[in-house]
Amino acid sequence: MQRVIWFDLGYTLVYWNREELYREHLQQLGIEKSIDELLLAYHLTDKHFMKHFPGLLGKDRSHWEEPYYRMINRCLQIDENTELLTSKQERKGRPEWRAFEAAHSTLAQLKKEGCQIGLISNWNLTAREVLENTGIMPYLDYVVISSEVDIEKPDERIFRHALELAGVQASQCLMVGDNYYDDIIGCRQVGMEGILINPYAKQGIEEINDVEVISTIHDLTALVVGGKT
Repeated sequence: MQRVIWFDLGYTLVYWNREELYREHLQQLGIEKSIDELLLAYHLTDKHFMKHFPGLLGKDRSHWEEPYYRMINRCLQIDENTELLTSKQERKGRPEWRAFEAAHSTLAQLKKEGCQIGLISNWNLTAREVLENTGIMPYLDYVVISSEVDIEKPDERIFRHALELAGVQASQCLMVGDNYYDDIIGCRQVGMEGILINPYAKQGIEEINDVEVISTIHDLTALVVGGKT
């Protein structure tokens, strides 16, 4: 069993209510889409940007907002020129980061099994606030945030920094995340194993076939405790 399990933050441990806000926006335009349709549209758009525009979604919204929402509209099969949701409208809708349903129970079980828990996240200086507000922080033994160390995944230096912080070898670690190009390729540069979270089986990651894929964080405990990783 791995001594330290490292997690990504966004869409690995936490998510925010973006689908609810966009659904309300579309309803105001007379367009009705279900939350399930919106969840898939966001998922496919995220994966497209992760693959073709690595690192872009971590930049200021002005760099990606328009093409991102146009692709969401295409995935929803509505006119891509439909009035786009702006960051101002999102803030007005009170965006809220939330822990995934199984996040707390999974982290608690891993700690019970003797694992240490770490975070390696590309995030701005609000990361610790998100960790506190979602109740994730108490589970973490080590926290590595890109904005605090001035290095971003997949740069191998952020993973080496994490190993030094924890005082462990890469062979004693496992990285869990939702971004193949940042999390998995990144951790492999230092010899760390990785597991990819993808809630829609192969949708959005059809080109990827060299990594263990799980649907939710809930599936992780059986793999780790069962010794399959």
